[in-house]
Amino acid sequence: MAYTDQKMSGGKVVAIVIVVLIHAALGYAFVTGLAYQYVKKATEKLNTFDVQEPPPTTVVTPPPIVPLPSQAPTMATTNVIPLSQPTAPPAPPAPPAPPAPPAPVVSKAAGLKGNPGQFFGPDAYPPSAQREGAEGRVSAKLSIGTDGRVTDCSILSSSGNRALDDATCRISKARVRFSPALDQGGNPIASTYTLNIRWQLPQE
Repeated sequence: MAYTDQKMSGGKVVAIVIVVLIHAALGYAFVTGLAYQYVKKATEKLNTFDVQEPPPTTVVTPPPIVPLPSQAPTMATTNVIPLSQPTAPPAPPAPPAPPAPPAPVVSKAAGLKGNPGQFFGPDAYPPSAQREGAEGRVSAKLSIGTDGRVTDCSILSSSGNRALDDATCRISKARVRFSPALDQGGNPIASTYTLNIRWQLPQE
């Protein structure tokens, strides 16, 4: 009886130890599982991302500030319009010119004094015309003043030689004299006269 109780008491101890070990194992397994799930959940919640290095920054130096020269203020200019001066009234129109007096009526024509042929002799013959053997007749219009002198000469008909024509007018102004023409009252007046001269080389 005592042995049996002793044997049964040893079996109880073993059973109790086994139960304790089983509980310890279950507790360990339980604690380990909970810890694993907690670590897994914590790991899943972590967001992973790559850290990139920032690019190198370039330092830009601003340009130097150059002070600009100040401009002189623009002055407004105005054109000064001078006051209009009073204008003088227009001059009255010039009176019409009086009509020209009527040409005097020649009662007596101008007359030659002496023989004009003597002024156109061989000694008055132009040397150039002599060398060329030029001859010819010249008709000249002479203007005669109130004193009887020749004031102008124009060639009406040429001799064909310039030297003979020029000699005719030159001699007429220098040597030929007239009695002036007279009007109806006997007063001397200017007039004209046609002079005809024949230039002929002297015969040898």
